[in-house]
Amino acid sequence: MADLWLMSAPWWHFALRGVVIYVLVTTLMRVSGKRAMGQFTPFDMILLILIGNAVQNGMNGGDNSLTGATIMAGTLIVMNLVVAWGSARSRRFRWVVEGRPTLLAENGRIDHRTLRRQLVSEEDFLNAMRSNGCNEVRRIRRATLEPNGQIMIETID
Repeated sequence: MADLWLMSAPWWHFALRGVVIYVLVTTLMRVSGKRAMGQFTPFDMILLILIGNAVQNGMNGGDNSLTGATIMAGTLIVMNLVVAWGSARSRRFRWVVEGRPTLLAENGRIDHRTLRRQLVSEEDFLNAMRSNGCNEVRRIRRATLEPNGQIMIETID
């Protein structure tokens, strides 16, 4: 029973591994694009599960103790709180971590090149238009892809 709590490395190894993996996965998710974060498909969910499995050994270093798991979980929670705190207090920090909104359409004109670059299908864009109460492209004043993956549309009334 005592083996459940016996760690194979010093406590700070687990904290350091947690920080490194958190930053790595956050960076990878940030690079993957806004649409991946905002609109989960079954493939996105599979990807998240596989990423979790892929980084597991990097985080625990082969340690299966409850103490190590507790330290890593605590580290991940603290990292998440630090990111939330920094995002709430600094626009620049939030832009680095989350990204900035991307202009998809303006003054009744859709930027199809930006749609492709942001991995937004025209069908998804048209669905977002309807969801925002806009039935005609010419009524769009401004449409942006927000860092959380939502498409926001301001219309000309």
